Amino acid sequence: MNFQQLRSVREAVRQRFNLTEVAAVLHTSQPGVSRQIRELEEELGIQIFVRAGKRLTGLTPPGETVLPIVERLLLEAANLKRAGDDFARAGSGALTIAATHSQARYALPAAVRDFRASHPQVQLHLHQGSPQQVARLLLDGEADIGIATEALDQHGELVALPCYRWTHCAVVPPGHALAADADAGKPLTLQRLAQFPLITYEAGYTGRAHIDQAFTKAGLAPEVVLVAMDADVIKTYVELGLGVGIVAAIAYDDERDRHLRAVDARHLFAANTTRLALKRGSYLRDYVYDFIATFAAPLTRPVVEQALAEPAEPAGDDPAL
Repeated sequence: MNFQQLRSVREAVRQRFNLTEVAAVLHTSQPGVSRQIRELEEELGIQIFVRAGKRLTGLTPPGETVLPIVERLLLEAANLKRAGDDFARAGSGALTIAATHSQARYALPAAVRDFRASHPQVQLHLHQGSPQQVARLLLDGEADIGIATEALDQHGELVALPCYRWTHCAVVPPGHALAADADAGKPLTLQRLAQFPLITYEAGYTGRAHIDQAFTKAGLAPEVVLVAMDADVIKTYVELGLGVGIVAAIAYDDERDRHLRAVDARHLFAANTTRLALKRGSYLRDYVYDFIATFAAPLTRPVVEQALAEPAEPAGDDPAL
């Protein structure tokens, strides 16, 4: 038994049983992948994969049992390498962060700046994606830290720690009727907001579920004329007069967005929780703990270590960027 056999099995599942893709990922040949899998099956005395001719089509029942063990073995091998690096290359290395656009654009910059100042020998890699893509990068071991609001607490293999809570606001051009209402001291209501075409986030992004839930609960069906994945796009079309924008409050800045007005909407929609996630069982280098505490001060090393040591709980269903 060897690690290349284990990697072949893991990648076969990740690549949806396409051995051509597996060979490309592992930088080997398709016959080589087939041989590695076959030799492991022969050594274990079981068939891991269901086959149709020479093609793999799925996992057998024994394969379903073996796969988590394969994942754990490869995770521990990666942990062993990280532990060695911790001592051999103290204070230097690489840190990969996966985050949604809103987090990367508005929440992370200050933490990245401060971390770089204190850890100049650590190379940072930042990947942006949807909440589901952030979770997948963590699960596949391609990111050390994931930051998002939705999806991260839906996976038992991840430890998702709350960082901060945030709300939405409405954004309009300065002369808009809602800006006049705010100047006159009139609180924004869902009924008033629903009178205008709306521009907001795509489903599954940046608290969109809480926006929809609020209108549905109030028996309202607003006209959503445009959806986007990030606030910068939403604000661009608000400036063009296409509608009222609903964005995360952290995405509005008085100086940067001086051509727009923000109208308080925190009382209209449920608050959201941004979470930082780690893959359960991963070995974290010292500087990873330092970055986590830089981004979210309450998440000290003892707090994170305790969370990682706790058994997995059933994933929640409350969408919490």
